[in-house]
Amino acid sequence: MAATKIAIPQLAFNRVRPAPVVLVSGTEAFLADRAIRSLRDILKAEDPSLEIHDIEADQYSPGELITLASPSLFNEPRLIRVVNVEKCTDAFITETIAYLARPADDTYLVLRHAGGVRGKRLLDSIRGGAGSGIEIACLELKKDTEKTEFAASEFAAAGRRVTGGAIRALVAAFSDDLAELASACQQLLADDSDEITEMTVERYYSGRVETTAFTVADAAIAGRTGEALVLLRHALSSGADPVPIVAAFASKLRTMAKISGMTAPASQLASKLGLAPWQIDRGRRDLQGWNEDGLGNCIEAIAATDAQIKGLGRDPVFALERMVAVIAGRGL
Repeated sequence: MAATKIAIPQLAFNRVRPAPVVLVSGTEAFLADRAIRSLRDILKAEDPSLEIHDIEADQYSPGELITLASPSLFNEPRLIRVVNVEKCTDAFITETIAYLARPADDTYLVLRHAGGVRGKRLLDSIRGGAGSGIEIACLELKKDTEKTEFAASEFAAAGRRVTGGAIRALVAAFSDDLAELASACQQLLADDSDEITEMTVERYYSGRVETTAFTVADAAIAGRTGEALVLLRHALSSGADPVPIVAAFASKLRTMAKISGMTAPASQLASKLGLAPWQIDRGRRDLQGWNEDGLGNCIEAIAATDAQIKGLGRDPVFALERMVAVIAGRGL
């Protein structure tokens, strides 16, 4: 069976606008709830007399939609919010498809469908253009890059400056719950500082930021000295052992040294160097801004630090911080 041609605008959750029919689809409940709240706020601002009605599609009573969409005594605009469309009754499908042929004036019908095949005939009708609607796709944000973009958009929308390190720390701390990530962003927006940095995040959420040895290494190799030192201190205060931290740096620098100057495709180099193609690609990104002298100096610094933390030095924390500073400066 051919897929239904999409004939209506497909908008992001933060680009919602009024339309006779608004289909809010996708599995990400937080984004869907925010989109529906935003639409309500827009309509309320346009006309405070807005009437709001709610329908549960899985408990739908025949005639309910038409009754709620019928003009009121004073012709106030109406917002009809329908949830559980993915579990809707047959009567709801039949009556809503009929409604799409002639939507009521000054009425905004919002249909929340969280996924699945139930109600496909209705969704196909809306996506095909019936009802002159729009669709707000609220898909789950699975990748860290998507969550990073989401967090950045929260600060951009408020016109606040935020460092990349602060956003990365937030995503690391709240990657499992988008609602918590959004709430954390809003709390930081209430902070009085001009710019939100990784230090700000550390102050508010030091107990939540999860730091691994490779996270520290990534920040240092990218030249983000302040962020790398904050992450290092948090890792150590959380009980991390200095030895695996140094080992993580050594692993990444060895990879960079192996592939430095090599231009062959990653797929060709992988077996020759005993690395996975993705490791070669990542190593090439890490090498940007580095030169061979700096790379050599950093490898020597790692070796010296390894000896310091294994008994030759008195202060392993100082040795680690000095190593991080050298590497963040790219050995120069």
